[in-house]
Amino acid sequence: MRRWFWLLCSFVLALSAGRADASALSVEKKILNRLNKLPNGQALVVVTSHAKARSGTLYLYEKQNGTWRKVLANIRVVVGKNGIGKQKEGDGKTPAGVYPLGTAFGTAKKPAGLKIPYRQTTAYDYWVDDPTSKDYNRWIYYRGNPHRRWKSFERLTHPLYKYAVVVRYNDSPIVKGKGSAIFLHIWPRPSSYTLGCIAMAEKDLLSVIKRLDTKKKPVILISEQKKL
Repeated sequence: MRRWFWLLCSFVLALSAGRADASALSVEKKILNRLNKLPNGQALVVVTSHAKARSGTLYLYEKQNGTWRKVLANIRVVVGKNGIGKQKEGDGKTPAGVYPLGTAFGTAKKPAGLKIPYRQTTAYDYWVDDPTSKDYNRWIYYRGNPHRRWKSFERLTHPLYKYAVVVRYNDSPIVKGKGSAIFLHIWPRPSSYTLGCIAMAEKDLLSVIKRLDTKKKPVILISEQKKL
């Protein structure tokens, strides 16, 4: 009896593994279908499993000899507390879609060997998320009192911005109130969430940053799995 029990368990585990492999292949196929519509040579892909999911998986693909190749895989990330599909400032969602990646920045010194611009932040660097301001969704260097100039802003010396990358959401053109200050940055813990950014472990973020290359025009594709 015990032998049959273990045989049954083995069968169930094998069946579950087969379904997991099939699901992974299905996601991979969908990702490649989306990437093949992009002209760029480098792309990050963030996928969440379902609506309002706060966690997801990040992959990095590079186009090599005309074919997309996965060079980083299965990086755990967290997204907005209300999932993805940003519509407005303060909705707690990460934007869905394809966006160029901008400069890297951080409170730490520039990591060696980067192929994208990097800017070390100071106490005078802010990202403005005040929709009433002409500075909305812009990085501003300002030596005065920020509370007198803006109703809302982010200090770019935040501990979670030891390393970060700008996701160029809502910047061409800037639409006031559509959302601002979307970055790749470090998470405080795996069970956390963001207010719209994409966060991950520091070692994973550094792996991503060191792989990005301005010459390859990197972009980020953010989507729910079912909408890929």
